[in-house]
Amino acid sequence: MSLFGRAVLLLALGLAVYAIAMSLASRRGGRSHWQRSAENAVHAVAGLTTVAMVGIWIAFLTDDFSLRHVAEYTSSTLAWEYKLTAVWGSQAGSLLLWMWIFSLFASLAVYLNRARNRELMPVVVAVLMGVAVFFLLLLSFVTSPFEVLAVVPDEGRGLNPQLQNFYMQIHPPILYLGYVGLAIPFAFAMAALVTRRLDTAWITSVRRWTIFSWLFLGIGILLGAKWAYETLGWGGYWAWDPVENAAFIPWLVATAFLHSVMVQERRGMLKVWNMVLVVLTFVLCLFGTFLTRSGIVQSVHAFGESTLGPFFLGFIVLIGAGSFALIMSRLDDLRSQNTLESFVSREAIFLFNNLLLLAMAFAVFWGTMFPVLTEIVRGDRIVLGQGFYNQVAAVIGVLLLILTGIGPLIAWRKSSPAQLRRRFAGPLAGTAAVLVPVLIFTDARQHWLAAITIAAAVFVTSCVLSEFWRGTRVRHAVGDTSWPGALVSLVARNRRRYGGYIVHLGIVVLFIGFAGSKGFTTEADRIIERGGSAQVAGFTLVNEGAERITTPHVTTTQVRLGVLDGGDRMTTLTPGIQEFSVDEVRGSKVAIDSSLQRDIYVVLTRLNADGSAELSVFVNPLVAWIWIAGFIIGAGGLLAAWPGGGGRGGTRAGSGPAERPRRAVVTP
Repeated sequence: MSLFGRAVLLLALGLAVYAIAMSLASRRGGRSHWQRSAENAVHAVAGLTTVAMVGIWIAFLTDDFSLRHVAEYTSSTLAWEYKLTAVWGSQAGSLLLWMWIFSLFASLAVYLNRARNRELMPVVVAVLMGVAVFFLLLLSFVTSPFEVLAVVPDEGRGLNPQLQNFYMQIHPPILYLGYVGLAIPFAFAMAALVTRRLDTAWITSVRRWTIFSWLFLGIGILLGAKWAYETLGWGGYWAWDPVENAAFIPWLVATAFLHSVMVQERRGMLKVWNMVLVVLTFVLCLFGTFLTRSGIVQSVHAFGESTLGPFFLGFIVLIGAGSFALIMSRLDDLRSQNTLESFVSREAIFLFNNLLLLAMAFAVFWGTMFPVLTEIVRGDRIVLGQGFYNQVAAVIGVLLLILTGIGPLIAWRKSSPAQLRRRFAGPLAGTAAVLVPVLIFTDARQHWLAAITIAAAVFVTSCVLSEFWRGTRVRHAVGDTSWPGALVSLVARNRRRYGGYIVHLGIVVLFIGFAGSKGFTTEADRIIERGGSAQVAGFTLVNEGAERITTPHVTTTQVRLGVLDGGDRMTTLTPGIQEFSVDEVRGSKVAIDSSLQRDIYVVLTRLNADGSAELSVFVNPLVAWIWIAGFIIGAGGLLAAWPGGGGRGGTRAGSGPAERPRRAVVTP
């Protein structure tokens, strides 16, 4: 298997180099069959990488402990589903997963453009295969998943217990779908710069790639938060861990690009800015991969090995310097066709949105790298705590949330005072009606940020729903159809726009979950004797005894807790302490009772000989809405990216509610 796997990866490397050479030669010689050969080589690279991925999976499933990564990350007693996902528990395996997904995406991009964008495709193929060459070099000569051990052990070490979780099975592949997918817009942007085809054609070609990649990256981040919440046992879901931040930063920049690109499509503005955002997004994706594998940050997500750091850093510098030099050489071709006419316009709102997103990205980047910088300058690491991130994210986040509501209601170019009064009277009245009781019935000093967030959420919801109402009313009036039919027709004929509005509603729900869980959480430590009880946030926890459960992989000591609300039994929780067979690792078995209103989250910190239990108890309001938001955002993102109905049909915000619906424009 080792020889076979290495040979397959080396062959893929050779074909990637061949694809680059043939693509560049086809540009000079004008020979289309050379370009077709290069594109066939891209498909072959995808096929060979798939063979390598299947090969390493077979090695893990058959317990081939002659391979280092099989011996170090699985065991003969590990369940088969964890053997499959243990592949990306290792550094080399995760890089192979990265390369496999990337090769499939590259092949799909080539296939979808087999009859269009022919002037762009030679450069697109060269850029994509250039990235492939880098990763295949690493997999072939630096950290091979098919490395052989000199002495073959009888048994493997097994998989880290923290990775034996459903969400960790699907979190890395989905996150990589986002990381890798963002390479496609980068390749098309570079092709547009090289060929000077700087109209909106390249944007149209990558629009759905960007939406899908942004969506998968965001869902991957949420799945990672869900894993942390259920596994790590500290009562929260987001700790501003460096590797969490490394995924969050490119997501922020990609969000900025998705908004600003609409200004370029509609008004011919922000061309240089959009190029910078595309490059920055891909560079930050590489940077996130670099952080995980460089060893320069301490994280529960990071790989222990650090041999790849210099290679990744060099590649990032090469990509960044080359891309920005190319942009500088094309500044004359990237001049905007129009200028900003008013700060009270939709393009101005998009610009403010971009500036805030980039400000948050920079703040998170600065906080993540601050320990590294202080170690270089002062010789010791100074880590910025969660307080720094929370303060920055809270202020910028609320401002972004408010702009999410303002943007759809403001016209392009310029909005009149009469339009503003008409559009915002209802949402502002609803916001005031909600804000007053929130401030009255909560401690305004302690929970002011949560109150403002809830008010902003009401405002944005009112704005977005008013857009659905306005468009549905027009379509009902001019189309002589039922109200439900008018709504379905409205959304179907302009999926991109109304899918985006659904995403905005998902963001609102996400912020409501943040406001509840961050602003109103109750945390308490309790020692409960056997048969005794304790009160936390109005709930009664009763210690009903302990038990010990032993399996081949783990021994769990857990306590049974009856949970009562006002004397009525709600549920039974069994928090525990786990001792795993892998390197005698200890961990927490978190117990959670979840509802739409709150989570009761219990961690057993110690079980004493007399049967008393030492517990950390958290009552986290509205956490479930964070996970619900993920489904809403996913549905909206899929609708926005779904083929067909992607034009500017229906009513346009800021143009008056009675504007005649335009014919839907189906984009490639």
